[in-house]
Amino acid sequence: MKRFAVIGLGNFGFHAAKALFEDGNEVLAIDSDRARVQSIDPHCSEAMVLDATDKEAVKSLGLEETDGVIVSTGTKISNSILICLYLQEAGVKKILAKAIDDDHAKILRRMGATEIIHPERDMAIRVSRNLSRPNVLDFIPLAEEFDMIQVGAPREFIGKSLIQLNLRARYNVHVIAIKEVVPENFVLVPPADYVIKDSDILVMLGKSADIRRIKELK
Repeated sequence: MKRFAVIGLGNFGFHAAKALFEDGNEVLAIDSDRARVQSIDPHCSEAMVLDATDKEAVKSLGLEETDGVIVSTGTKISNSILICLYLQEAGVKKILAKAIDDDHAKILRRMGATEIIHPERDMAIRVSRNLSRPNVLDFIPLAEEFDMIQVGAPREFIGKSLIQLNLRARYNVHVIAIKEVVPENFVLVPPADYVIKDSDILVMLGKSADIRRIKELK
């Protein structure tokens, strides 16, 4: 089980925390607004009223032990900047921060954010691209108990072929495509002798419980 924290429980933060929790992760949800904390409480492992711009309060949470922290603190730019700085100083290795614009994003990266989220822009691009050049993967109807995910190659997969891994027998999942990052390439229905590289992204299909087992691999 992975551990995450979400700081800021507006619309984006609320749904991010809820989705992580429903995916079987341990989730700490944080906001300075008590009503928001009470609202997320049934949908996370722990909900906490806390001012994350308080450096000592952030240090006391032990967030360096988490697998990632999402910072989604609304329109007051200074808050997200301070929080990212404090998270970096606390030793958090993966910080995903919501940015209002490109300048905000640049500052967040300098303050320690490892990934920038532009919710409205990213969703607009996705919707537009699906309209103009639809991806067949987006149109596969999945039953409720099935998931299709993209996941970086787990360490134990690297250097082995798909036939050696035998994922269908071991995990009951199917690798339906592979995104090669170096060099950039997309392999649809990879052959059995395809050897997994550390830079590969696997597109996998299977039951939710089986997919979760893959995601828990390091």
